[in-house]
Amino acid sequence: MATLISDTAPWKDLKAHVADINKTHLRDLMSDNDRCKSMMLEFDDIFLDYSRQCATLDTMSKLFKLAEAAHLKEKITSMFNGEHINSTENRSVLHVALRASKDTTINSDGKNVVPDVWQVLDKIKEFSDKVRNGSWVGATGKPLTNVIAIGIGGSFLGPLFVHTALQTDPEASKSAGGRQLRFLANVDPVDVARNITGLDPETTLVVVVSKTFTTAETMLNARTLREWISSSLGPQAVSKHMVAVSTNLKLVEKFGIDPNNAFAFWDWVGGRYSVSSAVGVLPLSLQYGFPVVEKFLKGARSIDQQFQSAPFEKNIPVLLGLLSVWNVSFLGYPARAILPYTQALEKLAPHIQQVSMESNGKGVSIDGVSLPFEAGEIDFGEPGTNGQHSFYQLIHQGRVIPCDFIGIVKSQQPVYLRDEVVNNHDELMSNFFAQPDALAYGKTPEQLRSENVASHLVPHKTFTGNRPSLSLLLPSLDAYRIGQLLAMYEHRIAVEGFIWGINSFDQWGVELGKSLASQVRKQLHASRKKGESVEGFNFSTTKMLTRYLKASADVPSEPTTLLPKI
Repeated sequence: MATLISDTAPWKDLKAHVADINKTHLRDLMSDNDRCKSMMLEFDDIFLDYSRQCATLDTMSKLFKLAEAAHLKEKITSMFNGEHINSTENRSVLHVALRASKDTTINSDGKNVVPDVWQVLDKIKEFSDKVRNGSWVGATGKPLTNVIAIGIGGSFLGPLFVHTALQTDPEASKSAGGRQLRFLANVDPVDVARNITGLDPETTLVVVVSKTFTTAETMLNARTLREWISSSLGPQAVSKHMVAVSTNLKLVEKFGIDPNNAFAFWDWVGGRYSVSSAVGVLPLSLQYGFPVVEKFLKGARSIDQQFQSAPFEKNIPVLLGLLSVWNVSFLGYPARAILPYTQALEKLAPHIQQVSMESNGKGVSIDGVSLPFEAGEIDFGEPGTNGQHSFYQLIHQGRVIPCDFIGIVKSQQPVYLRDEVVNNHDELMSNFFAQPDALAYGKTPEQLRSENVASHLVPHKTFTGNRPSLSLLLPSLDAYRIGQLLAMYEHRIAVEGFIWGINSFDQWGVELGKSLASQVRKQLHASRKKGESVEGFNFSTTKMLTRYLKASADVPSEPTTLLPKI
């Protein structure tokens, strides 16, 4: 039987070490300046401070030994060498190749994949330039100034995160002048309505993102927008108004999209790691121009290189990953809050939620052995200071939830008002600096009594402190820094999986719900079209399905096309 990481001496040593940490408090740990200095790191003007973690220098030494026991360095090397580390699907894991420079060699199955990547990137640049400069026009000769990208999961969350972050960047917003980019993910017709409202098919380009061109939700949405275009402009307009990101050229052509207007990606790109592929690069290049997106890829590349080559003590993704393993598997904190102090990163947490929870939400090792410990963490978050007026109450006085604080030195959109004590960004950053200390130090009953707080309120106003966090301070938030932030989290999640000994690159847990939904789909079809009663389900599902069908009996069995309108 394969050895689990929890059977190794370093794991057991860390388990025993928890008792020592439980005797300490961050108030005391933070008073050791040498310790704090040792828990700070700078790379490419990014500043990482993890001194507010419930950890000592001895803890870090033990975590590095755990990394050795887990063969972390070898696993990182195997990933970059294109070995089939996604063993359950027999695939390489090479999202790093998507942002490699042209002169890099990264092999998969004996072939350098970098030229293929750049062939697609060059094709995206050429096509997006044509659309943006008006040499590629719609069926009626009008420029295509609006783009709707259809995709779900990794084909949606990553590109949406980057798009939202770029919208207020001065360079990117100037380049996007007069253009709109929208994302249609949910099969809910309300999402369709929201996406097409205010848009004219004559000036809209639809990008259908589906590796297999069979994803149920994506393809129904694609057929819906195909009808939206063809009912207005005629069926022949589809080839000018719809393009694809897919590997299944046969189904792309059958759908009505010219295969020459399909942009490839590869099976060594996992969906949640695909924002650096045509999945994200095509819609983002159409909106912002290829030069802006190329800066994003360069930012990600800089972290890829650091992850691959830096010693663990100075390796940001490795440090972040090891600290997460410490918090989850040893200190018993199952969640993590991602707290960016910039509204531009409002879609960071939803994206990382998927990357993290789909990657590491596993119950067995990569060899199929049940884990005797919990893997993965529950990720959530909101931008500061919004979150402070929402869920921070629980973080301060309820459950202990380790926090990632992300701050930006220079705002994308600075505001200055005469006679204010501080400017708007300084007000925001005041909270960024204060919250980690509030979590670490808390407030004791003695302090409250010295402030003459009424005795009956002392328990309510006591903050235990000793709540771990880390702080990332970025100099700015442009396309390059957004790429760095993405890669930091991608590799941090990989490190966690490598340590836990799981496969972070498959997602079998997504499949069961899909297969059960197909059975329900068949039943709904049979009941709507043929009046058949509900059969083959448990009592609860039968009852709800019957109720649903009865209450929506006005749905026509042979409907004429109806598109949403607001």
